[in-house]
Amino acid sequence: MTTGHPRTPARTRTDVVVLNGGSSSGTSTLVRQLQEILPRPWLTFGVDAFIESLPPSLVTPEASATAPGLGLAPDGSITVGPVFRALQSDWQEGIAATARAGTGVLLDEVFLDGGAGQERWRRTLKGLSVLWVGVRCAPETAAAREAARGDRITGMAASQAELVHRGVAYDVEVDTTDTGPAACARLIAAHVV
Repeated sequence: MTTGHPRTPARTRTDVVVLNGGSSSGTSTLVRQLQEILPRPWLTFGVDAFIESLPPSLVTPEASATAPGLGLAPDGSITVGPVFRALQSDWQEGIAATARAGTGVLLDEVFLDGGAGQERWRRTLKGLSVLWVGVRCAPETAAAREAARGDRITGMAASQAELVHRGVAYDVEVDTTDTGPAACARLIAAHVV
């Protein structure tokens, strides 16, 4: 006969932490902070590094519905073509394979199409334990960070601030507008097993 409270089921070890936030919201900084404070080693992967790895011909300075790759318009808008999507799918499969091999993955993402972007990752990461993190930042704060950085197209941060969160379901959300990266990282880390 057992007495006392029923046992709480053990939580499954986290395989992947996906941080989704618009440009200049602080996702890259949070990923690095998490690497510092999480007790086991984690590898980081980011959509910016993926874009930098693309052939230059697939990243064009205009947003066009017919472009095969990634179109970056002067106003900060972005279009995604079929060749980009195919390469992105392969990249995602590689990240999932890393997590399936037992290495923790911290993913710095920007869901340009909101919930559809999350759904692509859900399919790719099926069977893995994933923590979904929303990284929010007020558009005017993100725009100020963007201007200070000087390496982004003006307008990208403000246009993505809310867009990337539409239709996305999170396990935890942080707001970097007034909260520093260390405090946000600690909040996220509290949900990582």
